[in-house]
Amino acid sequence: MNKEVQAQEPQERDIHERIDQGAERIKQATSEAVASGKEKFGRVADHVEEGLHRATDKAAEAASRTTDKVSDAKERGRAAYDQARDRADEWLDDVRDYVREKPVQAVAIALGAGWLLGRILRR
Repeated sequence: MNKEVQAQEPQERDIHERIDQGAERIKQATSEAVASGKEKFGRVADHVEEGLHRATDKAAEAASRTTDKVSDAKERGRAAYDQARDRADEWLDDVRDYVREKPVQAVAIALGAGWLLGRILRR
């Protein structure tokens, strides 16, 4: 029986060695797969990060351009408002001067305009 036990021991050792070798190969394959996965995911993460940076840059540029356009429009609107106000002030000054120089004619014109406007609005 001792011979059978001794004969089984080398077979068991051989099986254990094979199991250990198989386990080591699986560990290596797993490590390689994990490393490869890390590398691939790292590249994907870098690509996503670059895309996000580009999108952020484009959004910032668009916001800057929009702000510039709004500022320009505001300045043009302010200039047009100031010009219209100046023109209205000039007309008002001209009317005041006319009324001071010719009060009777100004009253007659006002009465005529009022009568005409009344006729138009009645219809």
